[in-house]
Amino acid sequence: MDIRRDITLSHTHNVRFTQDAFASGNETLASVLTSENEGTVRVLIFIDDQLDLGTRTEPYFEAQPSLELVAAPIALPGGEAAKNDWSHVETIWQAVHDHQLCRHSYIIAIGGGAILDLVGFAAATAHRGIRHVRMPTTTLSQGDGGVGVKNGVNFFGKKNWVGTFAIPHAVVNDTDFLKTLPEREKRAGLIEAVKVALIRDRTFYERIEELAPALGQLEHEALVEVVEQSAAHHVDHIASGGDPFEYGSARPLDFGHWAAHKLEQLSNFKITHGEAVAIGMAIDLRYSVEIGLLEEATAERILSLIATLGFATHAPELETKDAQGRLEVLKGLEEFREHLGGELTITLVPKLGEKVEVHEMDKAAVLKALDSLKDRASGHEALNERF
Repeated sequence: MDIRRDITLSHTHNVRFTQDAFASGNETLASVLTSENEGTVRVLIFIDDQLDLGTRTEPYFEAQPSLELVAAPIALPGGEAAKNDWSHVETIWQAVHDHQLCRHSYIIAIGGGAILDLVGFAAATAHRGIRHVRMPTTTLSQGDGGVGVKNGVNFFGKKNWVGTFAIPHAVVNDTDFLKTLPEREKRAGLIEAVKVALIRDRTFYERIEELAPALGQLEHEALVEVVEQSAAHHVDHIASGGDPFEYGSARPLDFGHWAAHKLEQLSNFKITHGEAVAIGMAIDLRYSVEIGLLEEATAERILSLIATLGFATHAPELETKDAQGRLEVLKGLEEFREHLGGELTITLVPKLGEKVEVHEMDKAAVLKALDSLKDRASGHEALNERF
């Protein structure tokens, strides 16, 4: 007997932008928590330990008769390094167990991408999945990773080796969080906006160019505009790209990421994800010039924008070699293929707003691209100064 049935699932990806989410009278968070429930909704919050909400959360929940905050927000260390420590996952599971949360309860994660990845993974695996709400607090997470459907922690020294695909119940982007970020974190999300514009929307790319002077100065209104548009493009891709759970080998939203992921590892995560993506994009742009896919002038135009936004396009870690004298960064290609499975699939940009997928990389051309970036590494020192 051969029994086969198609199972069709419908998901709604609900991303909302607001200001001052825990202010009295702001119903954004309360509405997403009560939208599918009758009676009291039990909620547990995990928050980046570098954030200070003071006593704002408890009064907010006390004013909502349908919501029960089962404990004060639980602080966890943020930053990519926190995803290397499995004990943080166990801390979240222990809290879920101690407070008797069930699959009709909610977990809220407040923080940057690392906290969202960590808490999202724990929520997706406790009781085979507790509904979770993301409240991203950085430009990078509000415009990119935080509106995605992936969760994960690092293992075997590899980024997001353990993880899940789980569409969050909702994403609530409070743009007030962006006002208090350190400059390095304010800047980080801009590079992902450039990335998604390059592969999807020339008009958006040109708008970023128009705003570049304001963005370079990290002006709040310009940041919010670009972050909102970036988020919209990412959600559109997830909803309409045909492969939200990445069953195939293509991952166009990871343009520039094969080198970026490896560079983060080589720097022991001293280089942030945004900074690594800027360098990874620069490598692939110069590579595309070397193989005749992209015009030199267009590549220089993009690299100039990256510099105006405050990013370097080279780091000394790119020159790290193994015991056999091979560049460590090149191992990122195989690790990228292994992470996705199937054949190697790299997204490149032949023109502004367009993308093409290739299944092999000419290592000689990659080496030429790296040499080219080293020669023009005027931003090299600026990157080191941020460490």
